[in-house]
Amino acid sequence: MAFDAILLGAVLEEIRKTATGARVEKIHQPSRDMVILHLRCEGSREKLLFAANPTAPRLHLTTASPENPDQPPMFCMLLRKHLLGGRLVEIHQPPMERAADFLFDCTDELGFPVRKHLLVELMGRTCNLYLLGPDGRIVDCLRRVGLDDSSRRQALPGLYYRPPEPVDKRDPHGISPGEMEALLRLPGADVLAERLMDTFGGLSPLVCREAALFATGTVDARLEGQDLPILAERLSTWFGQWLTHPAPWLFCQGEIPKAFAFCPILEYGQSQEQASFQALLDAFYTLRDQKDAMRQKSQAVRKTVTNLLQRLQRKIALQEKELAATYDRERLRQLGDIVTANLHRITKGQTILQAEDFYDEAMGLIEIPLSPILSPQQNAAKFYKDYTRMKNAQRELTRQLDLGRGELAYLQSVLEALKQAETEQELEEIRQELADGGFVRRETGKKRIKQAKSTPRRFVSSDGIPIFVGRNNRQNDELTLKLARKDDLWLHAQKIPGSHVIIACAGVQPPDQTITEAAQLAAYYAQSGQGQNVPVDITPVKQVKKPNGARPGMVIYASYRTVYVDPKGFI
Repeated sequence: MAFDAILLGAVLEEIRKTATGARVEKIHQPSRDMVILHLRCEGSREKLLFAANPTAPRLHLTTASPENPDQPPMFCMLLRKHLLGGRLVEIHQPPMERAADFLFDCTDELGFPVRKHLLVELMGRTCNLYLLGPDGRIVDCLRRVGLDDSSRRQALPGLYYRPPEPVDKRDPHGISPGEMEALLRLPGADVLAERLMDTFGGLSPLVCREAALFATGTVDARLEGQDLPILAERLSTWFGQWLTHPAPWLFCQGEIPKAFAFCPILEYGQSQEQASFQALLDAFYTLRDQKDAMRQKSQAVRKTVTNLLQRLQRKIALQEKELAATYDRERLRQLGDIVTANLHRITKGQTILQAEDFYDEAMGLIEIPLSPILSPQQNAAKFYKDYTRMKNAQRELTRQLDLGRGELAYLQSVLEALKQAETEQELEEIRQELADGGFVRRETGKKRIKQAKSTPRRFVSSDGIPIFVGRNNRQNDELTLKLARKDDLWLHAQKIPGSHVIIACAGVQPPDQTITEAAQLAAYYAQSGQGQNVPVDITPVKQVKKPNGARPGMVIYASYRTVYVDPKGFI
């Protein structure tokens, strides 16, 4: 990733063209580090996203609609008080800085016009978002910094805003070949990319490596032995092209976005130019932000389910070991028969009986341990009693293992649903399901806002036939047992926790392409979603039954056919 000052400048230029003069209609703060301004522009409505996140700082227009908390944070309420109805009149970027100052024409409490600044800094650990008054004082900021945190730059309400120290590097814009050669001759790092990084401001390491690759053919080229006039000419050409006309380039590994810059990314392979910087950043971050947010929100529930799974796996392993020990119980009955046949040879207090084993064809002598405190008859009875106990243990352990394995499959399906959850609403439904099953405690003393039930995922096949996919176990039950018609087709990854999939074909045999696409969905939304040749069972809905007392999402079916698909075909 290369969200550097040059790329930020290109992003701001696009925002100026679209949003200058726009009015602020709404303000939301979906997470601690993210603020979104809804703008009414000339002929359109846009959403301006500020993400002062140290791990992923950025600023751009977005089409995403992240979920907002039930109660807006205090900083969000403050921004609404000061900026709602304000008009964006100017955007300024300090030279070679990942920072931007948005100037708004607003009105104060008495209705008089006043100008306020929304200033964002996107510099790693010091990322912050400030609301400044017309006199440059901090009204408030996203992340307050006191004297204990920094002795140089405090960020507290009422203090004057102090800009970061200016960048003590050369501006890369408009540099001539002669100036470039002179800079390369100065003492410094021998690796070209490192020298460019140390010399010029506003450039990321990725961009410096790309410049070195263009000029020398390799990203780790050294200055020693280079023809500096030719090298300076090539670097000057590259800088002149991409700093003057930056373009949005995205590198993807398969379908997953991996890196972006304002120039082609050739270090990793072929990259693709995007429609705009806003589209580039939106495509790169939206899915990642959504997954990261859900991963954080589901962390506590996921940890609980994981602990339950591990505990259950240990219990099942112990029960399997105990069950294996019961398979040798027949020998106990045989020893009881041998002791009974030799009662006349045993005296009380005897500890060993030597006798012929008449269950052995060779009739060899064996030694049978006896309890000295028991009579001969009691010793024989003890072998029969142990045999009966083992027999009963096998029956009970088999029952307990069946229950345990069913519960294990259920918890694995819950864990899979947690991984696939896309909204807070889906996460809450999973929490309620676990609470109903007695796996977690119900939250008490917290007022909950009633939310509408989530609906199954809906897709349309290439042949125009609707395909529905359950989001969690409860929804799987409702989709299969209530919403689907008896003559629809039901699909599920074979012996793997995953979603129920319904082809809404109403008794008409769907084309093979539709079945393949539905099977790919069933494989993709299953625990083995990243595997290949995943077996998927297909049967009419009327063949799917739910046993009495079964956990949510657990069903049985007898008549089916199986197809093998690659879930990546769905992606």
